[in-house]
Amino acid sequence: MWRCKQCEPVPEEVRQAAGLLERRWTVSIVYAAHTGAVRFNEFKQAVGPVPPRTLALRLVELEEGGILERRVVDSRPPRVEYVLTERGEQLRSMIEALGRWATALSRAS
Repeated sequence: MWRCKQCEPVPEEVRQAAGLLERRWTVSIVYAAHTGAVRFNEFKQAVGPVPPRTLALRLVELEEGGILERRVVDSRPPRVEYVLTERGEQLRSMIEALGRWATALSRAS
């Protein structure tokens, strides 16, 4: 069996991106954002049984990571929406590939 004797270390940028995306529920939230969710309850409905506190924390983390932008909509009552940033839109191909892979996996089972 062949083994790598001089494997390259994982680049810091990849570790940082993985650190953001590997948290529980995060990829599901990003997927939901790509499919149209913008408000807290829409994310909760799309993602499933995520605890509200966890959802709120993940939305903040994605905002801090530059994936989502939090916008306060001036209405009665005021509301908050989360929209994908340019950086978040760059994840589209990864999210679509993940969806295709998951669909193929479920069909193969």
